[in-house]
Parts: sequence; C-alpha cells; structure tokens
Amino acid sequence: MTAPLLYTENLTKKFHQVVANDAVCFDLLPGEIHCLLGENGAGKSTLAECLYGFYQPQEGTICIRGQVVELASPADAIRQGIGMVHQHFVLVPSFTVLENIVVGTRASGILLDLASAEEQIAALCARYKVDLDLNAKIWQLPVGQQQWVEILKALFVGASILILDEPTAVLTPQESQRLFEILRMMTDQGMSIVLISHKLKEVLQSDRVTVLRNGRKVATVVTSESSKEELTSLMIGREVAAPPARQTGPREDLILRIQGLRAQNDRGKEALCGLDLDVRSGEIVGIAGVAGNGQKELFETLVGVRPITAGTITLSGSDITRHSTKDIQEKGVAFIPEDRFAEGLVPDFTIEENLILGRHDSPNFRWRGFLNFGRISDFARKCISQYGIAAPSSRTLARTLSGGNAQKVIVAREFAGNASLTLANQPSRGLDVGVIEYMHGALMEKRAQGGGILLASEDLDELFTIADTIVVMHKGRILGRFAADKADLATIGLLMAGHSETDTPSDPAGQNLFMKENPVEPHEAP
Repeated sequence: MTAPLLYTENLTKKFHQVVANDAVCFDLLPGEIHCLLGENGAGKSTLAECLYGFYQPQEGTICIRGQVVELASPADAIRQGIGMVHQHFVLVPSFTVLENIVVGTRASGILLDLASAEEQIAALCARYKVDLDLNAKIWQLPVGQQQWVEILKALFVGASILILDEPTAVLTPQESQRLFEILRMMTDQGMSIVLISHKLKEVLQSDRVTVLRNGRKVATVVTSESSKEELTSLMIGREVAAPPARQTGPREDLILRIQGLRAQNDRGKEALCGLDLDVRSGEIVGIAGVAGNGQKELFETLVGVRPITAGTITLSGSDITRHSTKDIQEKGVAFIPEDRFAEGLVPDFTIEENLILGRHDSPNFRWRGFLNFGRISDFARKCISQYGIAAPSSRTLARTLSGGNAQKVIVAREFAGNASLTLANQPSRGLDVGVIEYMHGALMEKRAQGGGILLASEDLDELFTIADTIVVMHKGRILGRFAADKADLATIGLLMAGHSETDTPSDPAGQNLFMKENPVEPHEAP
C-alpha cells in the first residue's frame, strides 16, 4: 500500500470544554482527492485548520512525509507544502491579480521582482490551462476567477497539499465542473487535495471520504464503493427521508406580483433593473443565481426595509409597494433572511424574546398594556416542542444556539402568523443535512396549505428538489423561467453566468465559462 503523504494520529482539539476533534486518525495519499464530510459542527473545518497550522491540537500528532511536525502557524504549514483556500476569499479588491498572489510571500521581499513572479504565475496558468489576466484588478473579476487567484496563491508558494473549504459555493454548475476537471489534472501531476464539501455530487467525485460526526471519525470509505445514501447515513446516523412529492394541478390564485421593480444597492448602484415575477398559491418559486446578483436587495424591498425607486408589488391583489415592514408583516408575509444571526435574530435576546420580535404588541402577548410573560413562556415552550428546538430552556440566549436551532426559532416565529407568502433567502445555507431535511419539509407543508413561497438558493440541488418553478436571476434581472421538472441544469448554469437563453450547453462559450472571459460585466469597484 502507498505510504500516506500526511496523516494524523489521535488528533484532539478542544475549545474549553467542547471537544471539536476527538482522537481523529486521518491520512492523505499522494495524488488523491480526499473529502472531509460531516454535519455542521462535526469537526471537519477544525481538523483542516489544525492541518494548516491555524489551530494547534492539545493531543495527538501530525506527520508529513513520515516525519512528525509541529505546525505553530500557517507559515509553518506553508513551509511544509500545505496551502488552504477558505470559503470566504482573502483578497485585496484594489490590487491586481499578480499583486494579490505575490504580496506577503518570500518573492515579494524588500525588492519586489514582479517580472520574475509574473513568469512563474503565467507558467502555472499554462500548466493548468487557466486563462487569467494577471494585471486585472480583483474587483473586475467574476467570483469564479477570484477563486482561481486564491488557488494560484497556494500554488505559487509551492503547495503540494491543497485544502479547499467549500470551493464551489459561489460557482455556476459549469464553473464547478471545470474546477473538478482541473483538480483531477492536479492530482494526476502529484498534488494531493483535501476537500471540504456538503454537496454529495461533489463528494462523489473524490477518491476517498472520511466522515466525521460529533468530532470523531466514523469511517473512511473508498468513494467508488459507496453511495449518496450510505454517506448520508454515516454522516447523520440515520437515513434521510425522501422529500414529499410536488403538488400537481393548476395554480390559479396569484399571491405575489412584482412588476418593473427597481432598487439600488448600498453603494447607490442599481441592483434591481425592472424585475417582473409572479408567485401563485401552492407554488414554490426558486431563484437560481450566483450571490450578489440582486437576491438580497429583492427580498429587502419585498419586506419594506429597502427603498423602491420604481415598480409595484402586489400581495393577493393589494398594493404594498411602499408599505412599512410592520404593515407588510401584518398582511401575511413571513421572512426567513439570509443571515440568521445578523438579520433574523437578536443574539443577546432569549429564545422567548426572539419568538415575539415584531409581535410584542399582539393581544396574545399583552395584558393591560404590559407584556404577559406567562403567555410568552407558554408560546415559547410550544414552539420549542413543535419545531424541535434543542435548547436548555426558552430563556436560552439566541447567540448560544447552533445554526440549525437558530433557524428553527426564526421559522417558528414566522410561521406562527399564518402567512400567505413566505420569503426564504438561502434558508439552508450552512445547515446540517438533517436540518435541511426539516427545512424542506416545513416549506413544502406551507405550500400544501396553499401558501406561496419565494425561495432563493445558491444550491441548485435544493431548487430542483423542492421548487415547482425555477427562475434565473442575473444582474438584477430575470433571464429565464422554467418548470422545475423540465428544467435543464446546463441551461440554468449558462443563464446564471449571464448568457442568453439562446446559448446552448454545446456552445464553446458555455463549455469554457470557467476559463474564458465571461460576457458578464465586471464587478463594480468598491
């Protein structure tokens, strides 16, 4: 058997009383893609950060090329040939590609030899067939190419082991496919890759998978000998139920109509450009799109927290275009925001207090002008039981909750109002498979009751699983609308990248979206 390039023996990492990694044994072979799979909080990111020197384990050892090493910092890891690309890029928008790659490396030094560095980076681009303008500013690049800048930073300093944390979170399907083609090219040339991903389609493209649960290694399996079902069962300790069947039959009642909607982003640039969209009773309309194409601004205008510059919004026949957030809520709109802690909850409030946010003046929670804490506590206890919120009590602070339990608090509050329209922006982002299953069930139950749902997700699998209709949003416009059971993944991917519906997957431009310059306008300067 081939000797491992890197391995850990009984690696244990604790944060106070919390054991994030519990005696984990992990090995990485030369030339393989090895996936770390596990629920949120399972310990996979902590293990990766220990391998990168960001954290230091209290117990156990890390061995590289047969030698025990101590990685006191990322600089130590880099010297051992380990590079890491985090999910959130660490780039300077106003710097060029070349400057971002070189600055901070030994090549920068006191006298910066950019000409020599440019030759080395150009050779790396040619080696892996990456088409990248080294003199372009980062803000001018689409996110797919920004990710390549991060990867090239690691390759430039000589990484032979590359750790990738959720590498396709901001990519179109075509970009994701191209990334894995190049990753396989890298492993064929001797690179070893540790991949952290929750997308099972990507996990199945690895060579081996190590599954973590509650900080402990459950198993390491050869990917070709496993399946989605087995990996899911290993990850959460049970089988995931199939989602309910889509509702069939005509949908006649119009719940939401958006016509010619225009609004600006936080920098005063137009984010919504005359957008038209309908949602009907008993329908889930899914919005596909790469982050930053107006999804956030759309939801904020619909709930009344962002000014509208033009257009109309109609809810069940009633114009709510410039109504207040309170009025929109009272008319039957529930909102599950993108950032559950920053926008959906007050972290330093208790579960009880968060469950009545925006409804504290309801007669259900007041008596003679004062809050009725007995009724509030009863309501909170019912929500905790009904929605399976894991917490010591209803007076637990929201900031101590896991992402999944925090999301359940938001859902419990929003669904308590019998809303006719539910707005859900990235409702499954960062959640465990089990909580995602729960979220899908809750949304589909709401649909079965006749509610309309507008769902934005960067996870196309989620949209294909529960949406009835999929629309593609790009640069503040709707570029296409499809019945979900007839939608084509390749076509949707092209539209997400800014191509027209007349483009086909066989178009050379479509095949090389990750490599060639997109017809997408560059990002605006910050």
